[in-house]
Amino acid sequence: MIVRRFLLWARTAPAEARASGAAALAGAYLRSSLSPEDRAEAETALIALIDDPSPLVRRAIAEEMAPSPHTPRNLALGLIADQSDVAALMLAHSPVFTEADLVDAAAVGDLLAQRAVAMRRCLPAGVAAALAEVGGEEALLTLVNNRTAEIPDFSFERMIERCGDNGALREALLERPDLPPGLRQVIASRVSDALAHFVSGCGWLTPERSARLAREATERVAVALAAGGEATDAPAIVEVLRATGRLTPGLMLRSLLSGEPALAEAAFVALSDLPPGRVAALLRDRRGAGLKALCRKAGLPPALELAFVVAILALNARGFDAGAARCGIDRALLREVLAACEAMEGPEADALVALLRRMDAEAARDEARLMADSLADDAAFALLVEADPSFLIELESGDLRDAA
Repeated sequence: MIVRRFLLWARTAPAEARASGAAALAGAYLRSSLSPEDRAEAETALIALIDDPSPLVRRAIAEEMAPSPHTPRNLALGLIADQSDVAALMLAHSPVFTEADLVDAAAVGDLLAQRAVAMRRCLPAGVAAALAEVGGEEALLTLVNNRTAEIPDFSFERMIERCGDNGALREALLERPDLPPGLRQVIASRVSDALAHFVSGCGWLTPERSARLAREATERVAVALAAGGEATDAPAIVEVLRATGRLTPGLMLRSLLSGEPALAEAAFVALSDLPPGRVAALLRDRRGAGLKALCRKAGLPPALELAFVVAILALNARGFDAGAARCGIDRALLREVLAACEAMEGPEADALVALLRRMDAEAARDEARLMADSLADDAAFALLVEADPSFLIELESGDLRDAA
């Protein structure tokens, strides 16, 4: 009887009063001990109210019903067919929707609806895949920032294909620990290409110079990713580089000269079609037996064989898998290779020496930056002590206490 009187009253009540009454009715349905008859009538009344001409009424019902697992399914489906702000409330929070409901909502909904779906906790992989396929950029950014969402690898790839030029999306993707290493390399390549086009478009550098800088930046990222990841990361990165035409002998040589040979080793496996165990054995043979044959099997230019052999033997002398002391080119290692290659003659040899000298200049700049930072830190410390001599006394006494 109470529900019937409410419906009679709602015929003439103003919109704000109807909204308050609808919220109260929804709350009573969810939390009060109604008789079966009253409960059925309340559900009927609430479903009828989603056709109310005032959005205030429909939103009031959505606010009450969205978090509850006891919301009638027909009511929930009716509310997600409503205007954006009402539908978004339900899509973001309601636990009564199936995966198919959410996929359909992502396909036919507007941007607000897509974002609401993307922010749901523990979003299933199927819904994430649907959003990756049809979602707008803001919805994709919301999805990537949702750490509870289960996003398949192929959906990450699809997002990069569709919206990889969006800087905010790229940054959010790189912050996810579950982003495959190969896709990190794809993003790095996109960023490098975008910067190269911007710089050459502004006329700051020639297209050739900007393209070289972009390529070198991409190579440095590839070496670092392969060195810092899991054992399975380097092959995945190599496959991406190979598919995009970026797997070059110069990149493989950079990997060796950085003291981080994981990428070069994976590249030898991919290019030579030899088993990984066989390639690993050849690269770690301190006598260098079979290195030239491995280079030929991988299709490397003959003019580069000497550089690769000298670099690999030098790595073995210090421990092939020892790893670099710091990021970037190892100048001591590079100088061994450069000294061996400078005696070579011919155009290809000249190009190789020029490449090695550019790498040496790059490494020199890196060393200079590190030294400049260290010198600036020393100067800052000296100024601090000069301004307050007691600081040094306190620091030394603290060091003595730590040593004790």
